[in-house]
Amino acid sequence: MRVLCYGEILLRLAAPGRELLLQTPRLDVTVAGAEANVAVALSSFGHDARMLSVVPDTALGRAAIGELRRHGVDTRGMKFGPGRMGLYFLTHGAVRRPSEIIYDRADSAFARSPEACALNEHLSEADWFHISGVTPALGPASAAAAIAAVRAAQDKGVPVSFDGNFRTKLWESWRSDAPAILRQMFEHADILFGDDRDIALVLNKNFGNGSAEQRRERAAAAAFEAFPRLKRIAATIRVQHSVDNHELGAVMYTRSQVQTVAAVELSSIVDRVGTGDAFAAGVLHGLLTDEVDREALKFGLAATCLKHSIQGDFLTLSVADVRAAMANEGLDVRR
Repeated sequence: MRVLCYGEILLRLAAPGRELLLQTPRLDVTVAGAEANVAVALSSFGHDARMLSVVPDTALGRAAIGELRRHGVDTRGMKFGPGRMGLYFLTHGAVRRPSEIIYDRADSAFARSPEACALNEHLSEADWFHISGVTPALGPASAAAAIAAVRAAQDKGVPVSFDGNFRTKLWESWRSDAPAILRQMFEHADILFGDDRDIALVLNKNFGNGSAEQRRERAAAAAFEAFPRLKRIAATIRVQHSVDNHELGAVMYTRSQVQTVAAVELSSIVDRVGTGDAFAAGVLHGLLTDEVDREALKFGLAATCLKHSIQGDFLTLSVADVRAAMANEGLDVRR
């Protein structure tokens, strides 16, 4: 299946290990970006994933394209444009200190010219379109381009998956109306990757003080009522005991049923960033290969759990690796 992923590609500059940012004069640099993470994972799962974005015609932009290509992503939708490379700086958390991200994305090539990707041309060859809430959060031009993209996908009959990915720091960096913009994204989505907090923000509703499960159910019902096109809502359910030890389950709502997968204990987490994108890619893989909803959800949870073991934003494991984790085949050395 050919999946188009549209959004900004970044360079991630992370403090090594559990150091504070610039505690020592070294940073680990990798390529990142919400939609790019999904494209790499889907490519690793055997799909024809094409990335649409804009980067500067510099060594940084060319390196980003080369890294995507190295992981099998189709980069024919990549364009060069004026501006700079978007960056983010990451400090990994430890013990009771949370991880922290600092964005440095203003005036990036993508933010300046998000419409330069010739989206309509690529949509005519697509089986699926994926975008996240990070893209409209970058500024007025990106918001307009993101809304136009999901409308164009719907007009061409291409299903849309939308990952809420609400980023407070990005929305607050300009005079945005996040709920109004995100509502337009929700209106064109076939699948929403998000939880009751995303839905509460968009619908300006409070889903009560009951249990977390009750809030999620009420939010899903409200979203299905508000957005007739929406078919599925999928989310992870995370309980954090410390920075390094979490429990992670998953849930999927449709208009007729609820599917849940029991939580898995994750200890000694290597890298949490990008795990939501791995979940989205895993669920999409299941649906694109005609798995029933529960099996797609199980595959998505296994994929996101494995991503917690990998440094960097990308999940680069195969379907066989994910299925081995689902089957709990043990942790002995493979020889």
